[in-house]
Amino acid sequence: MDTGHFYYIKDQYFIDFPDPMLMQNKETLNGKSHDRPCFYALKSDSDIYWMIPFSSHVNKFQKIYNTKIQRYHKCDTLVFGEVLGYQKVFLIQNMCPITDSYIKNEYIDAKTNIPVRIDGRLEKELITKASRVLALQRKGINLIFPDVLKIEAELKSKHK
Repeated sequence: MDTGHFYYIKDQYFIDFPDPMLMQNKETLNGKSHDRPCFYALKSDSDIYWMIPFSSHVNKFQKIYNTKIQRYHKCDTLVFGEVLGYQKVFLIQNMCPITDSYIKNEYIDAKTNIPVRIDGRLEKELITKASRVLALQRKGINLIFPDVLKIEAELKSKHK
């Protein structure tokens, strides 16, 4: 696993950590198997990565973003940017901790057969905002929907 790359999570993760606020895998669509959602990986200071899901439902999240901007004058939980030339929204509010044993596969661009990446400006913004949100979460300000600190503690105890 590498920071800045995109990955899909094994179903076992959701079995081992049955938090209803985690973005669950979508196994089939129209009878065909699909890997969704996809997650952007950030490495922490241990064997744990932080995974940020992204969505194509930009309009839905733009409204939420605008409401937060009006109310708080900032929003660190949603970040907009391009993935493979399409506008997406990164859901820091839904990020979760993981170890590489729960990774199913990497998101590969079908046209070029290389790992999907984002530009450096967007990457820096994601790292900055995710770090800030996680620091606030650790101080008791709940900005992330799943109970990520509980999951992180369980992951750390499994890897001792």
